Amino acid sequence: QVQLVESGGGLVQAGGSLRLSCAASGRTFSWPVMGWFRQAPGKDREFVAAINYFGGRTDYADSVKGRFTISRDNAKNTVYLQMNSLKPEDTAVYYCASGVADSYKYWGQGTQVTVSS
Repeated sequence: QVQLVESGGGLVQAGGSLRLSCAASGRTFSWPVMGWFRQAPGKDREFVAAINYFGGRTDYADSVKGRFTISRDNAKNTVYLQMNSLKPEDTAVYYCASGVADSYKYWGQGTQVTVSS
């Protein structure tokens, strides 16, 4: 079992920044890949970013490349999503997830990000 708790969401103006955190507990070493996803109202959940255990490999959705950065601190069992140059279309509930390769098994409860124009 892995428990994931997101934090850091909020309301920000377009062009601003936020940093999301996801604290993991439990058998985190069994599910080494960490990812961020988001779901906007009326839309399907979509992939945002992912990072492998040692941080040597990261992947991003095209819509966030160059603006968002995923990172992790394994000593703290925490993964981060630094979001810069935010746009209104980034408004969504952001979820972190843990898994293996492209298969995610555990999910957090989500944190709301709202970007005003």
